Amino acid sequence: MIIALFQDQEISPTFRILGLAVFFAGMAGVVFSRFYMFFEQQYAIKYKRPFFVHLYMFKRQLKAKERYILQRKFSFYNRLNRKQKIQFEHRLATFLKDKQFLGRENLQVTTEMEVLISATAIMLTFGFRNYKIELIDKIIIYPGKYYSTSNETHHKGELNPKLKALVLSWEDFLEGYDIEDDNINLGIHEFTHAIHINSLKNNDVSSLIFKRAFSELTDLLSAEALLRQKLIASKYFRPYAFTNHFEFIAVIIETFIESPDDFKQQFPRIYNKTREMLNFNYAQY
Repeated sequence: MIIALFQDQEISPTFRILGLAVFFAGMAGVVFSRFYMFFEQQYAIKYKRPFFVHLYMFKRQLKAKERYILQRKFSFYNRLNRKQKIQFEHRLATFLKDKQFLGRENLQVTTEMEVLISATAIMLTFGFRNYKIELIDKIIIYPGKYYSTSNETHHKGELNPKLKALVLSWEDFLEGYDIEDDNINLGIHEFTHAIHINSLKNNDVSSLIFKRAFSELTDLLSAEALLRQKLIASKYFRPYAFTNHFEFIAVIIETFIESPDDFKQQFPRIYNKTREMLNFNYAQY
């Protein structure tokens, strides 16, 4: 039908040639895109990483106050090299622009809240190419624990995919960073839920790597009874980890971020699969 349109006698030869060129260029682009996606997925399955992670035409910059907060209060950022810091800042500036931050119970949302919460998301997805976590478009912040009408109980944080919202208690979020090696961090925990569910809904290469690595980890624990028994008997992960797969992955990523050396020593194979899930090759992890 498209080609027949360009064969219309009333269309000038020049316009006909240009139109056909655009049409076939578009078709070639679609075919190339499909082949690219296929080959990158095969590459990711074999080598456990995408073709590339960081590639930007233009890099956004943080405001001076935002960078000051990041430098003073987010230790992961300070362990990055100069190039990685620029990449982190670009992603953070993009995330801040992309998400809506809402205070509840008369809480006034501050720049510090926005920066530290967003930096947590950027840290966890720093090995992903698609880092924006499209499942979330708003972050709701309460001063402390709050009553959730979704399940009629008090919460420190939760993910609500229907509302595309991540909800956090600011008091408990800060507590997660006050002690950086107790393997309990509300921000990491709730953003991991968002990343996990987002990966189940998407087919980009980073989601594929995340899903496959977690599937391989669960297969490993299912197949190796001694490893599974050692894991449970050790009580290395808090009991909440064994509630379900969603809580297990959130707790092991909390531990991975906060106590990487100890985690690696205690359970090296589980550590390596967690590192693979996040494609994490930064800051001595």
